[in-house]
Amino acid sequence: MKSRPTGSAPPPAAPAPVRRAILLVDDHPFMRAGLAQLIERQPDMLVCGEAGDPTGAFQELRKKKPDLVLTDLTMPGRSGLEFIKDLLAADSTVAVLVISMHDELVYAERVIRAGARGYIMKEAGGENLLAAIRQVLRGEVYVSPRISARILEGLSARRPRGSTSPIEKLSDREFEVFQLIGQGKSTRDIAGQLHLSPKTVDVHRSHIKEKLELKDATALIRHAVRWVETLRLGP
Repeated sequence: MKSRPTGSAPPPAAPAPVRRAILLVDDHPFMRAGLAQLIERQPDMLVCGEAGDPTGAFQELRKKKPDLVLTDLTMPGRSGLEFIKDLLAADSTVAVLVISMHDELVYAERVIRAGARGYIMKEAGGENLLAAIRQVLRGEVYVSPRISARILEGLSARRPRGSTSPIEKLSDREFEVFQLIGQGKSTRDIAGQLHLSPKTVDVHRSHIKEKLELKDATALIRHAVRWVETLRLGP
């Protein structure tokens, strides 16, 4: 083996990988701490900021200019779908990846339509989350294989007759109102949380009853409560 001549320059060091900046948004501090610990161990990504609510998220977005926002879907005082749309209105270049405990069959397609680049359930585990983050940072969309198959079936018009839930007929805003009804919220509560007038909420309630073929307000409340309870109990 030939030795390097005395006085010659050492070979150049390999360049350090570029670390992409990630903003964490979750109202549970322990969840943010766990995500931060996982991400900070990676050579190609770092946590540039954290927020526990939408107001803090927008402040961090303006200051830190992250490459990706990793956010929960349940936002205190704000609809998760509207939060995604508002994030992208504030910065159209940022990628949004949703990590949530809610069933992907109910939420994933709505999240993608709202402009997010991916949806992953919290139960998927750390390795799958890191893979999803890297996929979204490459400019791709991440959803699980079963959601990908579901979306492709819908696009090819091959989804079996009757396989679509009536809930999917609702617009995003109607869907949010329906959820809040199921959580026991009054019209006034819903109006305050979604920044709507009570009259507008009543219009949405009327449209929901029509689309779900429910005869009156009592049937709507019963149906919404049952649906929310089903989500909590899981399959």
